Amino acid sequence: MATRLRTAFTELVGVEHPVVQTGMGWVAGPRLVSAAANAGALGILASATMTLEQLRAAVREVKSRTPEGTPFGVNLRADAGDAAERARLIIDEGVRVASFALAPSKELIARLRDAGVVVIPSIGARRHAEKVAAWGADAVIVQGGEGGGHTGDVATTVLLPQVVDAVDIPVIAAGGFGDGRGLVAALAYGAAGIAMGTRFLLTSDSTVPDAVKAEYLRATVKDVTVTTAVDGLPHRMLRTELVDSLERAGRTRALVRAVRHAAGFRKLSGLSWPQMVRDGLAMKHGKDLSWSQVLLAANTPMLLKASMVEGRTDLGVMASGQIAGVIDDLPSCAELVSRVMAEAHQALEALEALHSLRTLPPPG
Repeated sequence: MATRLRTAFTELVGVEHPVVQTGMGWVAGPRLVSAAANAGALGILASATMTLEQLRAAVREVKSRTPEGTPFGVNLRADAGDAAERARLIIDEGVRVASFALAPSKELIARLRDAGVVVIPSIGARRHAEKVAAWGADAVIVQGGEGGGHTGDVATTVLLPQVVDAVDIPVIAAGGFGDGRGLVAALAYGAAGIAMGTRFLLTSDSTVPDAVKAEYLRATVKDVTVTTAVDGLPHRMLRTELVDSLERAGRTRALVRAVRHAAGFRKLSGLSWPQMVRDGLAMKHGKDLSWSQVLLAANTPMLLKASMVEGRTDLGVMASGQIAGVIDDLPSCAELVSRVMAEAHQALEALEALHSLRTLPPPG
């Protein structure tokens, strides 16, 4: 059993270890989330690719796979048209944590907190952390540029201490973490824990097809790139022939591809075309996107589904943190969390030994 390490985050949420499994679309389903939760980490369901009823079923499945009262979370899109309904669902189902990829409104934070839900937005800039903290967020996940999916250009080692100094709520560090040494480094910066996506994706409990996992394991650090070709926003993923073709595609070809994928996502999600366009526009974040990029922003989940669910790396994209370049195994979540905590304690003991050497009286 992994040795516990108490922090402000573990006390806030009630988990054994200061480790978060992030809400990755098509990856963070009930099996992975329950495995992470049973390992003592905070597992987070990705709800953006689920209908309301699918989300309800997923929440109940996680409950059925974990001991009663085990904390876990649900990741919500604050800009989704049905965000309020999804918030009501997790309140009704007694979910412990609501996480957000974008800042939720002050009103939504208050509604969730009043119902006893811990609110943890993910942010990529100091000012965003200050904003959500002022609005009442209980903690923040800070993702540096090393993280997978939509990302910024500031490294975790620069961004994390800025945020720790700026807010007085627990800060969870994300972007570039995969072992216990990283956990200790984050704690040294003042964080209360770490969040890992790619590292949990590459476990035996992940439902990602084996062939896709093999692509990640083969990747070097240089094979993980940032591109704006998918939806107009910086997106960190594995470089593949599809990514290369998207970057080479002209505007007309890109629009045709976007419409085809959008049609597939509309059928899957039940969203209307106006709803999809609104969602795509909401993801622009002030960027000057073409119509093909707006459509791609709304249907990026289809490109992820092709790889993460169907195993079609030729038709889909594979979001990835840079940490993929140094991962070479597929442990279970229990093995991973236990190993991370053991490594963290070894690192702490080594630092303590170093401190003891520095404080020894001089010889003679």
